[in-house]
Amino acid sequence: MHTTVRIAQGAVAGAVGTTALNAATYLDMLLRGRPASSSPERTVDRATDLLGARIPGDGEQREARRSALGALMGSAAGVTAGAVLGAVGATGRSRGGAGTLAAAWALAMLAGNGPMTVLGVTDPRRWTAEDWAADVVPHLAYAVAATATLRLFRSPARRS
Repeated sequence: MHTTVRIAQGAVAGAVGTTALNAATYLDMLLRGRPASSSPERTVDRATDLLGARIPGDGEQREARRSALGALMGSAAGVTAGAVLGAVGATGRSRGGAGTLAAAWALAMLAGNGPMTVLGVTDPRRWTAEDWAADVVPHLAYAVAATATLRLFRSPARRS
């Protein structure tokens, strides 16, 4: 199968995974009554500071844009991680379901936490067990959903 098709399939799998990650996060928030993380917005702040950029608007309008940018960056990270999975799948080396699941989870963790860590917004070395659980479980949901989607694209029934 053509590499471009595999990358596009991976991007779709990443979008499905991102939806699963968001659902797992919101379910955790619902069950534990915890607030949303402020890390995406703080990442936007840090990135705009470093770039010398400014988010337009005043008060509520600026905050809405800041929140939207944080959410969009998360979606972009998830779709991009999926596209990378698709590109890796295009190499023809079979990793099997477990290998794809592990790669999807690792990519999601890296794409989701890497920029925030590099920008100094968070430090995983200081996370509590509860912090880790709140992060690992949604990223695992991402991996399961993305892997299942990739498997559907590659199933024999799909190819006919």
